[in-house]
Amino acid sequence: MPTTTAPRLGTALARLLLVAATLFGALLAGAAPASAHAALTGSDPQDGAVVATAPKDVNLTFSEQVAMSDDSIRVLDPAGNRVDTAEIRDLCSGSIVRYGVGLRSGLPEGTYTVAWQTVSADSHPIAGAFTFSIGAPSQTTVALPDQEVGGGLVGALYGIARYLSYAGFVVLVGGGVFVLACWPRGASVRPLQRLVVRGWLTLTAATLAMLLLRNPYTGSGELADVFDLGGLGSVLETKTGAALISRLLLLGAAALFVAVLFGTYTKRTDEKEKKDLTFGLAIGGTVVAAGIAGTWALAEHASTGIQPGIAMPVDLLHLLAVAAWLGGLTALLVALYRAPGIERRAVERFSKLAFGSVVVLAATGLYQSWRQVGSWSALTGTSYGQLLLVKIGLVAVLVGIAWISRRWTHRLGEPTVSDAPAEETDRDETAPAENDREEDDRDENDRDEAAQAASEREEEALDPERAAQLARQRAAVALARTKRDRDADPERTGLRRSVLTEAVVAVVLLAVTTVLTSTEPGRTEEEAGRTQSASGSTAVPERPVDIRLPFDTGGAAGKGTVRLSLDPGRTGANVLHLFVDGPDGRPLDLPEIKVAFTLKAKDVGPLPVVPDRVQAGHWSANGVQIPMAGDWQIQVTVRTSDIDQTTIDKNVKIG
Repeated sequence: MPTTTAPRLGTALARLLLVAATLFGALLAGAAPASAHAALTGSDPQDGAVVATAPKDVNLTFSEQVAMSDDSIRVLDPAGNRVDTAEIRDLCSGSIVRYGVGLRSGLPEGTYTVAWQTVSADSHPIAGAFTFSIGAPSQTTVALPDQEVGGGLVGALYGIARYLSYAGFVVLVGGGVFVLACWPRGASVRPLQRLVVRGWLTLTAATLAMLLLRNPYTGSGELADVFDLGGLGSVLETKTGAALISRLLLLGAAALFVAVLFGTYTKRTDEKEKKDLTFGLAIGGTVVAAGIAGTWALAEHASTGIQPGIAMPVDLLHLLAVAAWLGGLTALLVALYRAPGIERRAVERFSKLAFGSVVVLAATGLYQSWRQVGSWSALTGTSYGQLLLVKIGLVAVLVGIAWISRRWTHRLGEPTVSDAPAEETDRDETAPAENDREEDDRDENDRDEAAQAASEREEEALDPERAAQLARQRAAVALARTKRDRDADPERTGLRRSVLTEAVVAVVLLAVTTVLTSTEPGRTEEEAGRTQSASGSTAVPERPVDIRLPFDTGGAAGKGTVRLSLDPGRTGANVLHLFVDGPDGRPLDLPEIKVAFTLKAKDVGPLPVVPDRVQAGHWSANGVQIPMAGDWQIQVTVRTSDIDQTTIDKNVKIG
């Protein structure tokens, strides 16, 4: 039966790396740089609000805990000068995450810019900006940076380091598991040794790179800041910095594990001693691997949000299962291509290990999906949910290919049965003559090889350089013979190809997973979207309601803006002020203006208010009663002439 020679390792790995680089680059290009994992859910004053008097402070509310520094919230006047006190106040209460910064007294009218930048609890930098106006809007010279926080060259380098850290962890842990649990003889195979050592080196180098890049990644975005020792010191005081340092310390223990596995372990010949050492390596390796996986669980998605006490151990199990499956798959691929031979029993052991890993992945992945997505709409309507669907599809493809590999495994090493029994009699009759001819041919070949060997020995004795050349030739011939015998096995060839395909899909899967960890969870994105769509101008308890309502009655001089202030903006008695400005920003007098409050959720209202004219463009009313808290609709009816009138409205939350 003709056989097909499997592709050479160099070509296969080159294609694998090319596919990995292309797809990883595409994923990075399509993903938003360091998307926010905590979201800004409210502010006081609101974005675009026009307040009658200068507020004493600016408050920001987030969906989850964030790390604040003195420069996390900056308030800039129209000329770009900083007008805040640079003293962040912690206003958190229970589940409400709120921080504020005081403003200087005596601020003039105009448009002010609030720029904020911080780090969410899952280690990702977030930033944003908005404006509010005192008295009336004005021109501003404040120019915010075009580059998003966590983007640019530093963001790309940090993303690459993050991917390499995952890949190094998978190869290091999965390779060790493959040797100990599936193929102990592989501990003495040089290609497998190099694979695991390179996994350790990759993870160590990537961790060091992330530690150095962390300061510019969450701050200025300038690559030169990697040499800022002060910034590095600040990073070490954060949760992420502590996790990276812990990972480096654990990698020192991992280096000892690798040295024993490929040193002392391979030299043990006594079965009892080797069994005891295997048990010790398994326990120690599990502890070290779990510790390294824990550095991700303690610093990223699992450490924040709902049920962190459950999510962190689940995330740890998820990472270990990924490493055992995909890392073991990589080790199997190297063994099939580079090792002289691998027993069928070892492949079957890995098949069972991979099945168990997939079961753990399915269980932990289901919980993680529920926790991060939260709803069916988020699964299809958010970037996180869409990437998760891609990941699920890749896992399904990987499982399908693994099933094909399992079929090749069952056929691996099985003897070939003759399918022509009718010819046995003829072969039996001619066997003696054929055997005599084969023996004569072998004797002649042996004599030729002996003569050639004697001639080569004479040449070696006369010329050392010739001896070295002949030694290299013999080694090359032996290697070629080994490869020829290995590639002649069709079952082994089929298994190698299916495992190579699995590895290609696994590389893409790892890239998708890396991008997924840098994408805002669907649950958070939906909550932020609901808050923004319902906000309009959301009041904060103990602060006035300040909203701005443009109007156009359609008649002459019928355009303008109503600035409404409801103080203190809570249930009970309030003072209402209305300021009306024309298109030129000057006070605009009106024949009539009326206000009504409606709470549709409770079928309350409309509650009419007819304010008194104070002066041109200014009306007020005292004792405006808000009977209960809720999302109130404020309707303002503006009449600019006897026939020109319009009603404008906005929803506000009055606490």
